[in-house]
Amino acid sequence: MHHWTVSTSPDAASIAAADFIAAQISTAIEARGICHMIVPGGNTPAGCYAALAEKPLPWDKLHCYPGDERCYRVGHAERNDVMIESIFLSRTPGIHFHPMATESGAEQAALAYQTTIEPVDLFDIAFLGVGEDGHTASLFPGNAALAETASVVAVHHSPKPPADRISMSLPILRQARLRVVLATGPSKATIMGRIRSGEPLPVNQIGDIHWFVDEVSLSADSKPSC
Repeated sequence: MHHWTVSTSPDAASIAAADFIAAQISTAIEARGICHMIVPGGNTPAGCYAALAEKPLPWDKLHCYPGDERCYRVGHAERNDVMIESIFLSRTPGIHFHPMATESGAEQAALAYQTTIEPVDLFDIAFLGVGEDGHTASLFPGNAALAETASVVAVHHSPKPPADRISMSLPILRQARLRVVLATGPSKATIMGRIRSGEPLPVNQIGDIHWFVDEVSLSADSKPSC
């Protein structure tokens, strides 16, 4: 079942998501002494990261892992870890960040990252985005990576550049204790209608989601029904 928090603007949705995620980080640390969180790239999470960085959390007990990464050289402006470092990590000293070494190629990087996350029993939080085609992380509709069962998968023939990426798999995202998706703006309105109708898009295959959206992103159809 999806749980919906609807805000009046993208900024308000980002702040609401940050408040929720901060509370969940605190809960995980209180319960287990540590928090393992999957984090997204892209443009939408930037405001949430900025708001989250203002929280007085025990950052040294938080471990963050990209949900996916693009096969570019280290430091390339289109890598997810570059945005995450600029907006979030640079403001929260002490966080343990585990980058994906996609500069080595998708197959090798996926195998290496499987080893990186092997010690993690369950991810406490999977913070994700959603694309205009319903993809999440780098799991695209109709892509062969959707059927893979390894914890981290190589993604080829991405409909968005670059063609090669790696991604956390559907089983790993399903197993997380909690999933959070932030989606805002008019460009998401059409896909949000399809998501709410229950269409089996990749994002609808990862389990229950706590959605944080703005009113404009819901403008394509009626009140959420799933």
